[in-house]
Amino acid sequence: YNWGEGSVQRAIARNQRAGLPTDYSSLRMPNETQFYVPKLQAVKNIVLHPDAYSLSLPPLSNHPYFLSVPITRDIDVDLAAKFAGIPTDEFKSLNPQMNKPVILAAGTPQVLLPYDNASAFIQQMSLHRGPMASWTAWVAPKTVRPVDAARQVGMSEAQLREINRIPPRMLVRAGSTLLVPRAAHRQADVSERIAENAMMTLTPDQPAQRRVSFKAGKKDSVASIARRYKIGAVQVAQWNNVDVSASFKPGQSVLVYLTNTPTRSRPTRHASATRKSAPPTRTASNKPTERVAKTDKAPARTAAGE
Repeated sequence: YNWGEGSVQRAIARNQRAGLPTDYSSLRMPNETQFYVPKLQAVKNIVLHPDAYSLSLPPLSNHPYFLSVPITRDIDVDLAAKFAGIPTDEFKSLNPQMNKPVILAAGTPQVLLPYDNASAFIQQMSLHRGPMASWTAWVAPKTVRPVDAARQVGMSEAQLREINRIPPRMLVRAGSTLLVPRAAHRQADVSERIAENAMMTLTPDQPAQRRVSFKAGKKDSVASIARRYKIGAVQVAQWNNVDVSASFKPGQSVLVYLTNTPTRSRPTRHASATRKSAPPTRTASNKPTERVAKTDKAPARTAAGE
């Protein structure tokens, strides 16, 4: 133990050169080796000859400590642990791959249980007459927000996110399989097709953007355009395949994507009968269509060259 073959041979050779015995007790060795090996020998002697030490060893059956037990029905992890007669934490430690609250028979055909608990588990499953699973699989028919998916399946958004590990600001893409509460009237287990192909794909929940293209003016650069539109310089550079520190040539096409912000309708102010209304052509708020039409052109620069 902790003393290799070469070390043993060198200790024997050293004693031989000194004219000393080469038996175990005469060799110089680490203390942990010196005291550990006799303990192993003692265990061997006790097992082989228990009567010599006035001992009676209990019988030890020749079988594996754990057994793989088939799962034929969808079943909650807590209920499976109860059927096996072991704590849920112990059940999960034996089956660490089961990190969801339910075991799908089509996806997990067997579980690992202590030998003495396996038969009890099988018997309890055969005797149980009520529902075994309170969860099932739901396939998103379209890309949805978690709050909308939760509303469709009858659970809170927080619970849906926790069970399915959905981070904030993400959408559930169409075709994703989520774990949701199982309706009381639902008798069928999750099909093999759904269980084997189950996967969840997410996409960032980003606001809609519009594409704006215009011609660069004098002194236009990635940095100045980023400041003008209040967007990131790195994004401007990526959209136009240039370096972050690059400048644009006058007349060069520049592309940016701007977030669509909802327009708020302003209340109409009715002019008094005794006051003249301002000419409509001189009121900036009366020309919204003209502003929208000019989004593809570079915004007018101030005298400071912005």
